[in-house]
Amino acid sequence: QVQLVESGGGLVQAGGSLRLSCAASRITFSFNAMGWYRQAPGKQRELVAVIISGGSTNYADSVKGRFTISRDNAKNTVYLQMNNLKPEDTAVYYCNARRVWAGPTQDYWGQGTQVTVSS
Repeated sequence: QVQLVESGGGLVQAGGSLRLSCAASRITFSFNAMGWYRQAPGKQRELVAVIISGGSTNYADSVKGRFTISRDNAKNTVYLQMNNLKPEDTAVYYCNARRVWAGPTQDYWGQGTQVTVSS
């Protein structure tokens, strides 16, 4: 059973930085894409950033220029460096890993890590 374990969340003041990590274990294949989503109270889960196996990245407009996603394929780990954090970045952040193959697309999720930004 694939496991995604996140770390790095916490409480930070506006303008501060945090770095999230997500390590995948118990896998026997490569993920086509890994990314981060977030869900704030009363809101739908939204994409924050994604990085595909070739290294291309995509970001939500709200985080462009402030967040950077990176991936260590050898460690099956994805990172999210978050700078200049704002109170509206407060949410539970979820790691996602996607496998696209001959069968149905498979999505795996971490348990979530809380990020709270105080004003």
